[in-house]
Amino acid sequence: MSGWDERQRAMLEAMGLRVWQNAAQAPESPEPAAAASTSVDRSEPPPARPAAPPPPPPVATPPAMPLRSAAASAAAGPVAQMGWDELRSAVAGCRACTLCEGRKNTVFGVGNEQAQWMIVGEAPGEQEDQQGEPFVGPAGKLLDNMLRAIQLTRAPGTPEQQVFIANTLKCRPPRNRNPEPEELAQCAPYLDRQIALVQPRIILAMGRFAVQSLLQSNEAIGRLRGRVHDYRGIPVIVTYHPAYLLRNLVDKARAWEDLCLALDTVEQRRPR
Repeated sequence: MSGWDERQRAMLEAMGLRVWQNAAQAPESPEPAAAASTSVDRSEPPPARPAAPPPPPPVATPPAMPLRSAAASAAAGPVAQMGWDELRSAVAGCRACTLCEGRKNTVFGVGNEQAQWMIVGEAPGEQEDQQGEPFVGPAGKLLDNMLRAIQLTRAPGTPEQQVFIANTLKCRPPRNRNPEPEELAQCAPYLDRQIALVQPRIILAMGRFAVQSLLQSNEAIGRLRGRVHDYRGIPVIVTYHPAYLLRNLVDKARAWEDLCLALDTVEQRRPR
């Protein structure tokens, strides 16, 4: 325990980790999720936690990738030329898929448009649909704590301190179901353009569908995390969605490792 200085201990406490321990050794103090979480856990199904490690799961057929339809590919051209105002208007008026029929608000994204860090989540939940902002409710509070632990914020600040947060989908799927491949494909040009406009130094991909959209990979998050990936020359760190972490407290320690990897990656690529 003596290897952690006071600043690192404060960071861990902000994420709900009172004392640094190996994730497989010690459970954390209970942190109950709210009865109605507004960010939906689509990252991973809640796994069982047996005393002994389970055998490797059988290889399953991966879900379909969000391949772009001809219509989505055609729309990507005009979107790729848009500035922020045009892009916001295009998202607000988008009727490219049936998700527009049930939405209250589109969820465009929030944060500094020149942020060095970009957070990419999955799809809006109920309260996100009502408020038009990503990552609200208990999962949003956990995300804020995670960002605060590494001295970042979604509140107004400098490009070094403030992040930009966006989702893969801009509209809520009915009953918080998983996104369909065609829906991800239709929304992909909007996310692509947001990333191109922000030009972040690093992207945190939170959750399975964020990973699929950015990396075009069907691999499980547990197999992709711990490495630096690439999206069009921008380093990408894969980690768990905060809603998943609220239900699987032991993986908070792994999420902290992912944040440390992201910090190290940014520092290594900082201009000297």
